[in-house]
Amino acid sequence: MLNKSKTATRIYWLIVALAFGTTTTMLFVYTPVEQTMGPIQKLFYVHLPSAICAFLACVVAFVGGIGYLWQKKMMWDDLSFAAAKIAALLCTVVLLTGMIWGHSAWGVWWAWTPRLTFSLLLWLLYVVYLIIRPCIESRDSRAVVSAVYVVAAFLDVPLIYLSVRLIPDYIHPKSVELIAPMKLTLAAWFVPIVLLTVGMITACYRRNRRLRLREASKSVESAWSVTKSESFDANSVSSCNEPKGEA
Repeated sequence: MLNKSKTATRIYWLIVALAFGTTTTMLFVYTPVEQTMGPIQKLFYVHLPSAICAFLACVVAFVGGIGYLWQKKMMWDDLSFAAAKIAALLCTVVLLTGMIWGHSAWGVWWAWTPRLTFSLLLWLLYVVYLIIRPCIESRDSRAVVSAVYVVAAFLDVPLIYLSVRLIPDYIHPKSVELIAPMKLTLAAWFVPIVLLTVGMITACYRRNRRLRLREASKSVESAWSVTKSESFDANSVSSCNEPKGEA
């Protein structure tokens, strides 16, 4: 069973690598250069899927937080923690690609528009989460605080969506005109990035579970050692207190 799981994992990551290779080839060989912004516009094919997958990771972290508050099972905490890590990573990719694209296309690295401000806030929320979580020593307290935090942090996701839909942004165009090859490339890029997101969340979740089981095993061994030591000490005291027989 273990060998089958390892084989399946290897096949999965091979598919991810092939998907990235295919889409990268499409990006440079098949996809035409946008006339207004030039080659830098090709960052869009990475930027948009990464943003959508960042939201996906936020949703998973939110579900994990709700799941833990509802059932108090550590599996939900492990899932939420894993998804929060990937959310922070993807938010970093979104911000960096957006800044590079914006500087090349419009001459500015950053603008404090609502959309960008809420996006930066989302990144900060998950980075702070990853910083403060290890500082809480108690396992149960850490899980409760983490669950409440990710549920609250998720509120920024609809704010970003509403800012995109409702608030004008002088940096971002209202819509990006794509011809058929560009649309195909954009759709293709969703495949490897979604697969990568799911794979990374799954891998982090499994790692969290292994670490938790290892800690639980160590705790049991430690408790067993203490119990044996106390039992040995009690037997020693008892034997020392027994009256000696006559010679």
